[in-house]
Amino acid sequence: MKTIKFVSNDRSQFTTTLRKNVNSYFREQELSQKGNGGLALKICAMLSLYLVPFILILTVPMAGWMMFPLSILMGIGMAGVGMSVMHDAAHGSSTGKKWLNKLLSNTIYLIGGSAFTWNVQHNVKHHTFTNIDGFDEDIHTKALIRLSKQAPLRKFHRFQYIYAFFFYMLMTIAKLGNDFKQLKEYNGNGLTKQQNAKPKWEFFKLILLKCLYVFTFLGLPLIFSGFSWGIVLLGFLAMHLTGGAIMAIVFQMAHIAENADQPTLNEDGNIENEWAIHELLTTVNFSRNNRVLGWFVGGLNFQIEHHLFPNICHIHYRKISPIVEQTAKDFGLRYNLQPSFYRAMVSHTRMLKALGRQA
Repeated sequence: MKTIKFVSNDRSQFTTTLRKNVNSYFREQELSQKGNGGLALKICAMLSLYLVPFILILTVPMAGWMMFPLSILMGIGMAGVGMSVMHDAAHGSSTGKKWLNKLLSNTIYLIGGSAFTWNVQHNVKHHTFTNIDGFDEDIHTKALIRLSKQAPLRKFHRFQYIYAFFFYMLMTIAKLGNDFKQLKEYNGNGLTKQQNAKPKWEFFKLILLKCLYVFTFLGLPLIFSGFSWGIVLLGFLAMHLTGGAIMAIVFQMAHIAENADQPTLNEDGNIENEWAIHELLTTVNFSRNNRVLGWFVGGLNFQIEHHLFPNICHIHYRKISPIVEQTAKDFGLRYNLQPSFYRAMVSHTRMLKALGRQA
């Protein structure tokens, strides 16, 4: 994989000052940067929201129509597990115990994903090269959706601001197959070995765990629920469409937005900015004062703080957000913030419309 550098010609002290200010907060408050009892309760709540309806489907006799509200509830729980349980743990920020972070990050297998491909795509590529075409897979053109200003423009992209949300619903179910495509790519370009992993073992493990997932969430209901295969399949789809829509929209609003930069490489093939400023300008916060939303999405509405401090648990983002914003203002830097979920959705939709009409 080709590498690029973040080059700052003005030798800004933004990164040093920001880290000092945030670290001072934790030191003065005598707080750990990891999770606490509140995070533990949330983990239990999200796993219960996902697994309890599934257990009811397997064990309690019920009418066929009950499969669908329970599956939708599972989809909401699936999104909660992905955003509030797996995500922080995959960054090593849920707890100071490495083995426990590993265990919690492996909950991605419960929702049909792959811990290895997620780590490479998200932690390695997205968090390092945010919104850089050709490096950040999150802005690669997906299906019929153009997410990068540098991607080829097609006539049908003109309508993507309308149909994109349908494809968002397919995110998690598409991931069931896309993980194989990604792993093949990572094995071929050497990224798998760079992560100190064995390509053949990762491929075997991926096949095994995908089969186990399909058996658990499709096979077990067929065996124990008494529902027909058609109802079970529709319930499975309802779960994934719900969970996929929630997660895709939350992630997309943070980077595919009007104020989020998509910088290009300079003549030397580098980015003319220091990494922290790059992250600040390519990321958007939304609904900062909505505590219920922030609780459910695992602090992903504080995406700026997450990108600058992925090692800090999301339960602290609300408190350090004003520190990050003030430090940015002190250096004359833009701090992207949408006041509400609605405004963030409008901004994202406008960006989709612009990307569908401008080369």
